[in-house]
Amino acid sequence: MKLSFARFWCLAVALIVFSASVAAQSVSLADPTAGPLGQHSALPDAPSAPPAHPSAAAPAVAVHPFWDKKNCWLFAGVGAMRAMDGISTRNFRARGRDEILLTNDIVDNAPAFAAVEAAGVAASIGVSYLCHRTGHHKLERWVSLLHIGVTGFGAVRNYSLESHHPVAPAQF
Repeated sequence: MKLSFARFWCLAVALIVFSASVAAQSVSLADPTAGPLGQHSALPDAPSAPPAHPSAAAPAVAVHPFWDKKNCWLFAGVGAMRAMDGISTRNFRARGRDEILLTNDIVDNAPAFAAVEAAGVAASIGVSYLCHRTGHHKLERWVSLLHIGVTGFGAVRNYSLESHHPVAPAQF
């Protein structure tokens, strides 16, 4: 079964969202009576010993503001790659190639295509924000990095496609 680009992206986004929701259900390390899967043991209540060090009770998680310097650079990279993808797509349309993810009418309509590219940037920032709000800060950064990589690959691919101009009928 061959997977189309649109179905691939839907599957990729679904996996990212699913992995974020599954990881959010992790076991709290602050409960010493919880077993390895989070269930409580059936042993009678024993006096719990205080932790040896106050910092050993729960690992410190570095929380950062959403609009920190690294995220701003990553979002700028996403925007630059989306602009490069838009330019390369318009270039290969001018060389006679057909768009496979969108209709040619959308790509040929400059304001509509710019809105699609801007929506791609906004969607990437939105998914990163959801990851940030749920505490998945590494995934928050990886969303932007993945978007930059895939969009950059698509732009390079668009420029590497051969021109496909229709051949004019031979005149005798």
